[in-house]
Amino acid sequence: MAASDAAVCAAQHDPQSEGQRQKPEMKLLAQRPARCEAPLPPPLDDDLQTASDAAPGRGQPPRPFYSSAQWTADGTTIIVAGSDNSVSSFVLPADLLQSADANRRLEPQATTRLPEPTQVIVPAPYFSLAEATSQTYLVGCRDHPLHLHHAFPRHERPNPLGTYKLVRKETEAYITPASLIWQHPGTHFLCGSANRLDYFDLSRHGSDGPLLTVPTIPSRRHISKGSGVGMKGTVAALAASPYDANGGSIVAAGTWTRWMGLYDLQRTDKVVANWSISHAGDAEAGLGGQGIVQVVWSPCGRYLVVNERHTSSLAVYDIRGLGQLLGALSGRESITQQTLACDVFHGDMSGNTGFEVWAGSQDGSVLVWEDVGMHCGLAKPSWHWQAHDSPVGSTVLHTSGSVAATCSGGWEHAPDHLIGGDVGIGRGAHGGSMILDESSLKVWSIGAAG
Repeated sequence: MAASDAAVCAAQHDPQSEGQRQKPEMKLLAQRPARCEAPLPPPLDDDLQTASDAAPGRGQPPRPFYSSAQWTADGTTIIVAGSDNSVSSFVLPADLLQSADANRRLEPQATTRLPEPTQVIVPAPYFSLAEATSQTYLVGCRDHPLHLHHAFPRHERPNPLGTYKLVRKETEAYITPASLIWQHPGTHFLCGSANRLDYFDLSRHGSDGPLLTVPTIPSRRHISKGSGVGMKGTVAALAASPYDANGGSIVAAGTWTRWMGLYDLQRTDKVVANWSISHAGDAEAGLGGQGIVQVVWSPCGRYLVVNERHTSSLAVYDIRGLGQLLGALSGRESITQQTLACDVFHGDMSGNTGFEVWAGSQDGSVLVWEDVGMHCGLAKPSWHWQAHDSPVGSTVLHTSGSVAATCSGGWEHAPDHLIGGDVGIGRGAHGGSMILDESSLKVWSIGAAG
């Protein structure tokens, strides 16, 4: 929908003015500071980068910070990525909700050091602590095949359980994965990269490559034109809709060039719909972002939340209208190139068709919008709480709805006089960026409304 169309719903939705439920009690259950861990050996690559978005640095490696967190399918474990190319698995204590100690320290059961920085890690959709063979995750690093790793290896540099080649046929050069989805039942997975989607069979590791490659722009030779169809750019965000009654699912793809595409790969390798969000509500909704980094389907599969870099709002699209902009979730501070990932949760069980969106902010707060999908136009946060003192890279909800996990950490541009200098314990300026002091993984209980 064009910016002028968004003006139809221009009035802001203020939850507080409608007497919605008050902020629930958020209780800290346990935490893990990123820098309490013993320093790991320096990465194999001399030019350090984060696991997702951090700026490069040279010389002595900067202090590590957590960049992303994800729940496993069974809700027992949190998979956490670090800026030092590490992936740690935290199994939560069984008595966590009964503990009265807010300072309980989480300990990783295993840590894997990746050979290169990564932007994509996804746990198995059938992950279970009761079945050792299910405890895996996929990861994509630059200059390497896609790797399948066990979540609990015996040492920090294990050999992968499987590898999946992703190369350009013309040059044999590795393609850097930018996004991954691994849907239940877990037999196949989909990878997004520059101008293409690749569909893999999990059982065919070590093979010649993907089962299917779907160019997101038809013209490979004249990529700047693309015959006026498709979307040019790196596919940095992928999400699969909930399965419908017929077992079908739509894949949403978003690019750094601010394009969206919908794909039904079970029926066709052609795009179902394409649209640009570059002018959709930029003026009215404050959606002037700098590239899509995440797309999330609503639990009902009708709406799509689009998360961009460097914007104060999350866009909400009604997919029944093939990309109609419904509104924007405003009020989030995010003037950073780091990914601040959000999560969704279904609304109440009494027939409410709305859903909740939880998103971290650059200032360390977490914002919650309720009844999303029931109002158009701008929506202010329903409530928020101060979870951290640095950017919240991930906010993820347990499937029970009673527990949330957040991780924080990041960098900021350093003043010229500090570059290369000593700026205090836990801080260091490297390559024009400065690592922020606070970085931690925290687990919260979500209590009843006050």
